[in-house]
Amino acid sequence: MKDNKAKGMVYLIGAGPGNPDLITVRGKECLQKADVIVHDYLVSESLLSLGDSDAEIICVGKKSGRHTTSQKEINNLLIEKAHRGSTVARLKGGDPFVFGRGGEEAMELSRAGIEFEIIPGVTSAIAVPAYAGIPLTHRDYSSTACFITGHEDPSKGKSTIDLDALSKSPGTLVFLMGIGNLDKIARRLIHGGRPSNSPVAVIGNGTTPSQRVITGTLADIGQKVKDADLIPPGVIVVGDVVNLRSHFNWFESQPLFGKRILVTRPEGQAEGFIKTLSELGAQHLLFPTIKIAPPSSWKQLDRAIEDLSAYDWILFTSANGVRYFFERLHSAKKDARYLNGIKIGAIGPKTKRALMGRGVCPDLVPDKYRAESVVEELERYSLGGKRILLPRPLIARDYIARKLKGLGAIVDVVEAYQTVQPEYSQDLIGKVFKNGKADMITFTSPSTVTNFLALVKGKPISEEIRKMEIACIGPVTAQRATEAGLKVSVVPDEYTVDGLTRAIVEFYK
Repeated sequence: MKDNKAKGMVYLIGAGPGNPDLITVRGKECLQKADVIVHDYLVSESLLSLGDSDAEIICVGKKSGRHTTSQKEINNLLIEKAHRGSTVARLKGGDPFVFGRGGEEAMELSRAGIEFEIIPGVTSAIAVPAYAGIPLTHRDYSSTACFITGHEDPSKGKSTIDLDALSKSPGTLVFLMGIGNLDKIARRLIHGGRPSNSPVAVIGNGTTPSQRVITGTLADIGQKVKDADLIPPGVIVVGDVVNLRSHFNWFESQPLFGKRILVTRPEGQAEGFIKTLSELGAQHLLFPTIKIAPPSSWKQLDRAIEDLSAYDWILFTSANGVRYFFERLHSAKKDARYLNGIKIGAIGPKTKRALMGRGVCPDLVPDKYRAESVVEELERYSLGGKRILLPRPLIARDYIARKLKGLGAIVDVVEAYQTVQPEYSQDLIGKVFKNGKADMITFTSPSTVTNFLALVKGKPISEEIRKMEIACIGPVTAQRATEAGLKVSVVPDEYTVDGLTRAIVEFYK
């Protein structure tokens, strides 16, 4: 509980240009310890998720020039929260002191006697051109770069920017927040003496998978941007360095750049997949269709753990099974030593890693990560009369248990966890697809297919989904999708998320 008499602390944090990975280490640290997060409209949701789950989150930004909160109200809010003893993270796009009004907020905090810290951010003036393949300076093209606001305070009446003088500079000009005034800026530069054929680039949504770049000259860039329907936010770059984009366009050359890929994996297990897709240039849409939950009852698993010495084999089919098995093992005040003499099998590298993390090296890991391969490997052993434990969900493919029983084994399938359908608000599907349909939907288990189709049933997007490209982690999942009328385009040879990612890249090549 905060002492109401104590004054808190305000961190003015630069969130960077849009890509959440570009926040500074210090910015991330201060965000994570904040009691209150006050953020601009364009700040990424993934940055907000870095904060404490109990933190109060307040949006005070603006969208396309429409303020939700006045600057005076923002200043007062920061002071009020700090006076209550809260640690406040004021998360601002780009850098707080580069056209971010951070100076105004810092001044009011200073006057109120509130302690604050300025945490610089990666300004979009530098980062966005870099992601568009445009260096602001280059020994052969430009030795100077000038940052200019493209949207001055209208209450000033008269502009304080001397565009006539700037137009005569041979260096690079970078305008922020200027797309709405692009025609006016171009005319003023030409009038001031800048050649009408000077190269120009206008970059929208820079550093993100939805980045768009329109290039032209001062004479035609306005019309080109209108034709392309490019809307704010954006950065305008004027200068010969724009021509280097044809050589340095690294970001948009990524194999999945601009692709919108829907991920249906459970939340908490999708992070690695999402990160890899993002690194390859894709825009991910996270829509978990299953949730991993404890079993309906622990009785079966607890009884099996109590009787562990009776088993000859334990087969783990997923990392989730490993997690819940060992949680209950520890609850029974036992550890990996109680597995001594029991052979351990694991399907897939993640299941193997989960076991290794518990100090257990599996005796059996099939080359192919599917049930059939496990059975083929186990056929080499004499299983007649052997007792085998399968900790897994009850609603799962019964192939392994059935085949092992056919080989004479005594198989106990016990519920270690269950997969359930998450609860969603009625408008979530609309939010997921708000900017148009996905290019591809990925499924990593048959249950993700079943639950996803149940969630979209009757929605306007339902029929569109049947025309989209579908990627499935393996043939069993692909069969479920095909039976449901979906068009499966990608099934990897290696039935892992990494294999699925490689197959998606190959498909789009």
